[in-house]
Amino acid sequence: MKAFTNHILTATLALTLGLTSCNDNFLNVTPTDRVSDAAILTDANLFEDYIINRYMGARLTDKEAEGTLPGFGRGFEYALWSSVTDESIYNNDDNTWLIQRGQIAPENTGIAGTFWGRSYRSIREINYALNNIGKVTMSDARRQVLTGELKFLRAYRYHDLIRNYGRVVLVGDNVSELGDDLTSQALFTRADIKSGIDYAVAQLDQAAALLPQSNDGNWQLGRATKGAALALKARLLLYGASPLYNGASTWTAAAAAAKAVMDLNKYSLYTGGYGKIFTSNDNNEIIFGRLYARGARHVCLEIANGPNSYNAWGGNVPLQNMVDDYEMIDGTKISDSNTSYDAKNPYKNRDPRFYATILYNDATYRSSTIQTFTPGGKDSKDGPSNWNTSKSGYYLRKFMDDTLPIDNPWDIAGTQTWIYIRYAEVLLNYAEAQNEAVGPDASVYAAVNAIRQRTGVGMPALPTGLTQAQMRSRIQQERRIELAFEEHRFYDVRRWKIAPTTENVPAYGVEIGKNSSGAYTYSRKEALTGRSFTDKQYWLPIPRAEIQASNNKLEQNPGY
Repeated sequence: MKAFTNHILTATLALTLGLTSCNDNFLNVTPTDRVSDAAILTDANLFEDYIINRYMGARLTDKEAEGTLPGFGRGFEYALWSSVTDESIYNNDDNTWLIQRGQIAPENTGIAGTFWGRSYRSIREINYALNNIGKVTMSDARRQVLTGELKFLRAYRYHDLIRNYGRVVLVGDNVSELGDDLTSQALFTRADIKSGIDYAVAQLDQAAALLPQSNDGNWQLGRATKGAALALKARLLLYGASPLYNGASTWTAAAAAAKAVMDLNKYSLYTGGYGKIFTSNDNNEIIFGRLYARGARHVCLEIANGPNSYNAWGGNVPLQNMVDDYEMIDGTKISDSNTSYDAKNPYKNRDPRFYATILYNDATYRSSTIQTFTPGGKDSKDGPSNWNTSKSGYYLRKFMDDTLPIDNPWDIAGTQTWIYIRYAEVLLNYAEAQNEAVGPDASVYAAVNAIRQRTGVGMPALPTGLTQAQMRSRIQQERRIELAFEEHRFYDVRRWKIAPTTENVPAYGVEIGKNSSGAYTYSRKEALTGRSFTDKQYWLPIPRAEIQASNNKLEQNPGY
């Protein structure tokens, strides 16, 4: 039996700070390259450092964790999570195309294979801290806050598991060791989705009661607060009420949870420009984010995603599917009969968020313009470094900081905050849940319109008199645009059960020609062939190694 490889059981013999527990006398030596568990339990500052490190996880696959260890979700890695959706593709594959093409399998999970192992390893490490925090000498107030952080972190790991796999194993406070009885089916029994969400929500309620509203004097955005716990609770309850989750929670509960965050009166929509939300490391829209610093950076986004003529690698390239969904500045869709869209000038007068999210032909960029046209466009296949030319005809603008270098960015770039939760999401969560619970009342309109009409966006208010179904479509559209590339689309299309439609559409791009008179022609092309979705892909497969490590006691998701 290969129990020692299963992350539910042991996760690792040495926790991230190097905790050891050797029983054999010939191995019972004091290591000099790590901090012992005894030292951590006798030093409150070391113990808090251990807790801070629980915001990170183990590096489990190639092409992740550049600069610092990974956190939750995918975050700022080379291939963003958007590149397994209809938002973008990763230009150089990096184990994303198989997911786009519906070829993911327990033996070949691509970039999606780390959630199970990393989450359970982290849960074990968190449980160790919770089981031992009472032994550490510190003030009651400090112990209370640290306990709240640990419960928040544990709930976040379960949130990552639930939204990717559905039914999860609830291990409670258990910290399994190699000497434990590893034959019990309880160690591998997956709870129903409602039980998983109920458990995580209870953890978040406990965390919210212990955490401060602000971490003044601490790492402000990087550590959990009451608002972060309540906002994650609202997201989980929204998911649970969605069609995929079979009534694991209610729309009424989800709306109330989001309203509780709004009623804190602590957060607000950023009004300094939509694009600057993601390059300003401290603004009042961010509820929970991961801070980076020089010397502890993430992937240098500008070189990883920039256009080829800038000696960049054109990584996550937006799809025409995404571009087509941006409204015109007057609120019409490009497909509307009364649209103001001009097919001969397709990028004119679009939603301002389009210009802050996507680089397109003729877009202003770094004192120059993007040229994806052929022949001769510097950001096309006719330009330098043409192996990095965008397959879709677009490049990513969102998250990029023009004050950071593209050439030789190492130890300088990669400093943007990755935002896990922001206030705009809370407003959209509230609007969706409230609309489903009672219909499109005034508060639903207010939440969506606040996002559309904020300074720096200025889109028209939603039309009055929408039915519940019409409002549902508008909210889904607003999430598509407002939260683009922020790791929501993958889960949204699944929980709404619209993935068979959105994920079976080809991955489109654009081919732009320029004639001798300087006029452009635009033609749709397929940027990545074979895009496909089947029902089994509503959930990820549990990696085969985890099933084998349980001696086949762990149940695989249907279809795999």
